[in-house]
Amino acid sequence: MDRRILGWMRVLVVEDHATLAGRIAQGLRQAGMAVDAVCDGAAAMGAAAQTAYDVIVLDRDLPVVHGDHVCRALAGSGPRILMLTAAAQVEDRVDGLELGADDYLGKPFVFAELVARVRALSRRAPSAPPVLRRGDLSVDRARHRANRGSRPLSLTRKEFGVLEMLLAADGALVSAEELLEHVWDADVDPFSNIVSVTMARLRRKLGDPPLIETVVGKGYRM
Repeated sequence: MDRRILGWMRVLVVEDHATLAGRIAQGLRQAGMAVDAVCDGAAAMGAAAQTAYDVIVLDRDLPVVHGDHVCRALAGSGPRILMLTAAAQVEDRVDGLELGADDYLGKPFVFAELVARVRALSRRAPSAPPVLRRGDLSVDRARHRANRGSRPLSLTRKEFGVLEMLLAADGALVSAEELLEHVWDADVDPFSNIVSVTMARLRRKLGDPPLIETVVGKGYRM
């Protein structure tokens, strides 16, 4: 199941300054994205081999494996690449784009611009309709709002992500493993009950009649 079609975005941040990497990752999470962060080029290559990211925010001057090599290796393999670097001369931008990067942002940067560029890159792939509906339930992905009938729903980011994914699946079964992969970050414990706990809260907020069906041992569907 393609998360870009579902509308939920997963981002890899590759930045060797741990504090900056943490700040970028936290800011993107607050913007509603699932984010993993690594601090060198080798770790970036390993993460990209294991997870289908939509966008990679890639620092150019990386230890272990240089960002240029990472960009060249991953360009065209699926994720869009936003190269992030202190080298912001025209020649540097041209070099980065010729390596296969989809966009280039120099440091220092305004965080709102980074978020806008990441979202713009993700929109280059097929996406779900801006508003998803099923019966009297509607989810406005762009405004991050959900309503059941005339009643607005107050949802956490994870609850919203789960609901968005179930609606976009259009009645198809979605496993707990898929929800973990698409909505949560890589550091979540795969053996935790976080999906069932989130699902229980979401069901309470949706109210009656029930909208989410549990298929025991297999997953959930609208």
